[in-house]
Amino acid sequence: MKYQTVRDVDIKGKNVLVRVDYNVPMKDGKITDDLRIRASLPTLEYLLEAGAKKIILISHLGRPDGKVDMSLSLSPVADALRKMLPEQKIGFYPLPKKDELVTNYSDANIILLENLRFDPGEEDNSEEFIRNIINSAGADFYVQDGFAVVHRAHASTDAVAKFLPVYMGLLLEKEITNLEKVTKDPEEPVLLIIGGAKVEDKKPLIEKFAKKAGQIAVGGKIAVDGYEGGNNIYVAEDFDEDGSGAKLDVGPVSMTKIAGFITDAKTIIWNGLMGKAEDPAYATASTITAEMIGEKSDATSVICGGDTTGFVENLMKDHKNLKYSLVSTGGGAALEFLLGKDLPGLKVIKHQ
Repeated sequence: MKYQTVRDVDIKGKNVLVRVDYNVPMKDGKITDDLRIRASLPTLEYLLEAGAKKIILISHLGRPDGKVDMSLSLSPVADALRKMLPEQKIGFYPLPKKDELVTNYSDANIILLENLRFDPGEEDNSEEFIRNIINSAGADFYVQDGFAVVHRAHASTDAVAKFLPVYMGLLLEKEITNLEKVTKDPEEPVLLIIGGAKVEDKKPLIEKFAKKAGQIAVGGKIAVDGYEGGNNIYVAEDFDEDGSGAKLDVGPVSMTKIAGFITDAKTIIWNGLMGKAEDPAYATASTITAEMIGEKSDATSVICGGDTTGFVENLMKDHKNLKYSLVSTGGGAALEFLLGKDLPGLKVIKHQ
């Protein structure tokens, strides 16, 4: 099914309401990883070049449970945007009161509103809540570009479609295009690499891909805990240990086999780190995996899962030669898409 994107609508002179995903990791009020902000820039730049009058951005950050929690304010994101888009005038304002026109606040051409989840209406999928934002923004249409939330039926992903036509942003288009490619029409051989600790999250993905992947490689704590292999499922068999005997990384014998799978593959999906990679002493297998995939130019590669994408992003800062088809911004959304589940935020987007 083909979705209508921002390329399919006349933008010139229009007020555009855009759902972005600025749920970035923070520490002591500072952003520790700006991947999701940078990922939104192509859509914003396209809208600006196409002549948008004003762009009103909405997002959430963290879990404030419908209450104002200034430790989860999007103010640092507004500061980051000003540095990334120095030629634009960027305003930052609280969630609007009823009948309050946020577009009259200033001469800013990009306006970021405060954390949507400061109001319970967002997670309650409240029509009144999102209608007030739409009216306050004077929005002519809506752009959904927050891939990480499209698996939620919230006001900014679902109820919004009752009041405005919804178009797909460029980031969401990139995510869906690549995820569809590796699930619906992958070039073979297909390799699924699974790591991490939560077997209950990963088992459905392993079972689904066991039917279509040429090979599945399992590492991380899932392998340590003895996930059962068989057929095309290879489970790591040796591990690097700490002084107490804890198995904290995939060992060289297993990594040699997994490296061979990567070399042969034409489609690669990686979800979950191979070991306790936050400790450099146990990041060897994850680093080898990331480098081999990133240096492989003859394969479609999708990296998903928050810990995995964060690890790869950090590695890319020092290794500019690493390239991936998609480093996904959506954790749960990517997993649900790969599993073939319906995503509420996709259902409401206009179709061609």
